[in-house]
Amino acid sequence: MTNENTETKTEDQNKGKKPSHIVYHVTNFGKDDKNSKWDAIGAAWEHKDGKGFNVELKLFPIDGKLSIRPRKVKEENAS
Repeated sequence: MTNENTETKTEDQNKGKKPSHIVYHVTNFGKDDKNSKWDAIGAAWEHKDGKGFNVELKLFPIDGKLSIRPRKVKEENAS
């Protein structure tokens, strides 16, 4: 059963915060990972206690696998 108050609270907690991780949908086109396609489909925010994530997806894939990877932080003063 879904609780609307819980969903709204989670969305509010993530507002304005950059995600700690990016969620990818990975589709393999061969027997190894060299022939795979990675599409960013959402984001994840690590819980304060470090024991889980809040995940928001823009798509919900019906095949393949999901991979959650740390977000790359761009250096502001890169030359």
